[in-house]
Amino acid sequence: MSNDTLQTLLDRQAISDTVLRYATGIDMRDWEAYRSCFTDEVEIDFTSWSGGEPSTMRGDDWTAGVRAGLSGFQATQHISTNHVITFADGGDEATCVSYMQAQHYLPNAEGDNTLTLGGYYTNTLVRAADGWRIRRCQLTVTWTTGNKHIFVLARERWAAIEAAGEA
Repeated sequence: MSNDTLQTLLDRQAISDTVLRYATGIDMRDWEAYRSCFTDEVEIDFTSWSGGEPSTMRGDDWTAGVRAGLSGFQATQHISTNHVITFADGGDEATCVSYMQAQHYLPNAEGDNTLTLGGYYTNTLVRAADGWRIRRCQLTVTWTTGNKHIFVLARERWAAIEAAGEA
């Protein structure tokens, strides 16, 4: 096995680990681990889910927004599979397309307690001094089932937790 082949295998594993840490960081509410997945400036395209336009922002701001949006759920489970990784820019940039399923759970009196999203991510990653980081994160939602309103309820719940100083 050549050194180039070995490096490609190591890079593939590191890229996959970054994408999996993204999901695990959310579900474990490990916001430091989640933040470590991104470059300092990141382009986010969740338009298939939330509408609007793609935006570029600081990784810290993106992490804070995700924390506020998802911490109010009693539980979440983000599953990432079928990672297809291609390299560009001399091996220092890669694209990882991966299937996703995101389950959200919040008991409530306003309908179903769950919402599940299915689809795929197209992440552009770059090699950094300390590993691979997501520079562009695009979510394509292809199906949903459950109660979309629980996202509003989760944000309200998190705001109340923060206001009570329990965060």
